[in-house]
Amino acid sequence: MLATVVDGKALWQTVWTGALAGVGVCVVFALTILGAARSSDSRRAERSYASAAYAALAVLGAIGSLAIVAFGVTVITTK
Repeated sequence: MLATVVDGKALWQTVWTGALAGVGVCVVFALTILGAARSSDSRRAERSYASAAYAALAVLGAIGSLAIVAFGVTVITTK
């Protein structure tokens, strides 16, 4: 009886995709924070090229975070 109520394959897919998405969002946002912090440190140490590279990492991380949020909202609203 329980096997007809719970679809194990769908449940497992939900678990692993949720875990993967959670880790992915954390990693992308951590890159944003890392890039912003290291850019500031590099700017204070007068290393302009390193500062620019870390600032670009921060911007790409922020864009990635916003893209993930937009994708999530799109998925939620179309289901």
